[in-house]
Amino acid sequence: MTGRLEPFEPLSEGKVSVYVCGPTVYDYCHIGHARTYISFDVIVRYLEYKGYKVRYVVNITDIDDKIIARGKEVNEEPLALARRFEEAFHEDVKALHIRPADHYPRVSDHIDDIIAMVKALITKGFAYEAGGEVYFDVTRIEGFGKLSHQKLETMQIGARVAVDRKKRSPYDFVLWKRAGENEPAWDSPWGKGRPGWHMECSAMSMKYLGPQLDIHGGAKDLIFPHHENEIVQSEAYTGKEPFVKYWIHTGFLSIGGQKMSKSLGNFVTIRDLLKRHRAESFRFFVLSTHYRRPVDFTEEGLIQAQATLERIYETRDRLRSILSDPNYQAVQTDEENKLLEEIAEAKEKFLMGMDNDFNTAIALASFHELVGVGNRIADMKPSKRLVETSLSTINDLGSVFGLFQEEKKTPEISEEARILIEERDQARKQRDWKKADEIRERLKKMGVTLRDSPEGTVWVAEK
Repeated sequence: MTGRLEPFEPLSEGKVSVYVCGPTVYDYCHIGHARTYISFDVIVRYLEYKGYKVRYVVNITDIDDKIIARGKEVNEEPLALARRFEEAFHEDVKALHIRPADHYPRVSDHIDDIIAMVKALITKGFAYEAGGEVYFDVTRIEGFGKLSHQKLETMQIGARVAVDRKKRSPYDFVLWKRAGENEPAWDSPWGKGRPGWHMECSAMSMKYLGPQLDIHGGAKDLIFPHHENEIVQSEAYTGKEPFVKYWIHTGFLSIGGQKMSKSLGNFVTIRDLLKRHRAESFRFFVLSTHYRRPVDFTEEGLIQAQATLERIYETRDRLRSILSDPNYQAVQTDEENKLLEEIAEAKEKFLMGMDNDFNTAIALASFHELVGVGNRIADMKPSKRLVETSLSTINDLGSVFGLFQEEKKTPEISEEARILIEERDQARKQRDWKKADEIRERLKKMGVTLRDSPEGTVWVAEK
């Protein structure tokens, strides 16, 4: 709203309410949607990491002009079509390791709440009925345009503002729509119809989170008119300002520098992406850019993210193999305290990045530093306390990003592989490098990678 960084102070101490505009379920979700839901997943994870109790709501728009049009196109009843794609949405977000919201309210389940709110706005003098439809009268309030930083007189009628002869002002927007022939409809004081898009979110957010919200967001294209209209109708209804303390909007995702669209043939659904790439690789790719900034999706960028993620997994495996080795013997080192300090510094920089408007790009850079320290530790013969500190910090901060969910719980190798590792150790001690190399190659084919260092050899099981 202010266009500048603000200290985060929730409405209720220790509690945070978050509402994010969810999908209009008339098709499969694309990776632009995924960018938004991953960003908010990490925001919620981090708020909880900081000790807040978060109540998170993502709505499902299951009645809309687009749903009705698609239903006619494929000869399917609109609500049945919406249920089908709603189920696909839940499958997709689960596949992306996005934790479920506390509530996924559907518009069709909250018609009574919406009608009650529309009636109250009419009674208060903020809305009027015309031809079986109800409109919000924007001339009855001040501050319309304060989120998008526009003034009424500069809004372009016919482009971003719909022209409708029934409206008193071209800037008024619909709260209740009259149903067309053979369209889904509900009884109301104004005749059969359905809710306006903006009214849906106001009614459902207040139903689950109260009259004022801590955080409300979605993609950047929702700022105007959707969120702008939500503000004025909600504040007119409750008499409380602000409706939302903190607005958060994610930047657009393009493909190869072009806006994603079906007409250009560069439209990528979440499920198509996950046929070719790991979910964590896409999460890693998305989080490498601050959520407000645009991000350009490329296959090369995703492959690079995958390679980086593999190196992080390998570091964790190396540290875990040390902790799981019953014969491991540490060597005293003067560097232990210095390395503990480096771990603490990397963690502090991570937290500073996330505290700065959830800047995952800065936090990831610090996370890479932390992993680098972990690799150096794995190259030594440090105390298990140092290994445990390094590993637990990597796991702890990685959980904020939703990483480390695509692995076996404990890497295992066969007894044959263990015997070969011992034979190779003997060959190295006898300086029989040819035999040692031959065993290394045999192990590699078995899915076991060896890492040699002056302090010894560790193995990493293929994931």
